[in-house]
Amino acid sequence: MEQEEDVYMAAAEDTTNTNEAEIDDMQKRLKEMEDEAAALREMQAKVETQMASTQDPGSAAAMQANREEVDSRSVFVGNVDYSCTPEEVQQHFQSCGTVNRITIRTDKFGQPKGYAYVEFVETEAVQEALLLNESELHGRHLKVTAKRTNIPGMKQYRPRRPNSHMRARSPIVAPYMYSPYGYGKVPRFRMAMRYSPYY
Repeated sequence: MEQEEDVYMAAAEDTTNTNEAEIDDMQKRLKEMEDEAAALREMQAKVETQMASTQDPGSAAAMQANREEVDSRSVFVGNVDYSCTPEEVQQHFQSCGTVNRITIRTDKFGQPKGYAYVEFVETEAVQEALLLNESELHGRHLKVTAKRTNIPGMKQYRPRRPNSHMRARSPIVAPYMYSPYGYGKVPRFRMAMRYSPYY
């Protein structure tokens, strides 16, 4: 009988120990979740303040003015060789003035698109850089023009054209039109029927 009581007492102590361990574990997890929630609230407050500052019309106008000021010191360089490095472009335009930044645009695969932007420290250097239009770099004649400022929301509209393989299917149809007879169909004209009693 005493042995059974000892077994029950040991089992009760084990369950209380495991219950206490589970409670401690749950309290730790609750504390971690509260810390994460506090960090998220802090980040959200930062984002809201940044959004409020960007929506402020005064700051938007200041950003636009800053962009226009930077663009007035920059030139667009077209027909740049794909193997050209920013250092080589900088050496080419070094005689115009102090180069602040070179930007060679790339596609989503990291391949150069064939044009670059050169930003100078002085505004007068842009006029000197424009004199390097049609100059040669890596065997290519560069096209140098003043950089224009992009206006948000002013994208050039280009109407879509049907693919060349769609036009090749129906030879009768004029370009950019679809056949009214369906996919690949050509109208067929029959000879007029004549009455012939002795056929």
